[in-house]
Amino acid sequence: MRILMLGNSFIFTNDMPQMLAELTGAEVVHHTRGGARLSEQLNPATQMGARTQTALREEHWDYVVLQEMSHGPITSPKSFFSSVEQLCKQIRENGAVPILYATWAYQKDGAELTAKGWDYEEMDRGLFEAYHKAAEENHTLIADVGQRFYELSKTQNLFGDDGYHPNEAGSRIAAQTIAAVIQKHEENQA
Repeated sequence: MRILMLGNSFIFTNDMPQMLAELTGAEVVHHTRGGARLSEQLNPATQMGARTQTALREEHWDYVVLQEMSHGPITSPKSFFSSVEQLCKQIRENGAVPILYATWAYQKDGAELTAKGWDYEEMDRGLFEAYHKAAEENHTLIADVGQRFYELSKTQNLFGDDGYHPNEAGSRIAAQTIAAVIQKHEENQA
């Protein structure tokens, strides 16, 4: 099995692709850059976009995981929905299955959330609604890591020191959530 992950530091922090590889037995490749948006994956004029476009045209993938910049689904919804739609089309043309990696609200009462003047519940709800709408519109699988964070962060710390990146436990939750979606899909196809 081969998995391509497209996104940013929410993927590569704590070497989460390696965690996913261990859980699934798959070869996991990631095209990521800190702060990257999905629209960059579509742009062959950027280094990462050129790599992604070539990979989707010339290599075989079983699953392609899409993760938007942390607040992108809320602050740039038009770009988010358009990018997901275009990437899902390319992923299916490749013969792969798209999975949306739904991310989480910044740490409740954390400096980053406070600095942006956002409410934790509001950010969580906005991300949840945007990712679920994109999944429904594009008939994709969704790994709702954000919902797992919401449920688990009441009893455990899943955030790094900056209040928005995951700590190692948070990355492990992300990998486990994505792996569970893949395993369920594989079972349903058998």
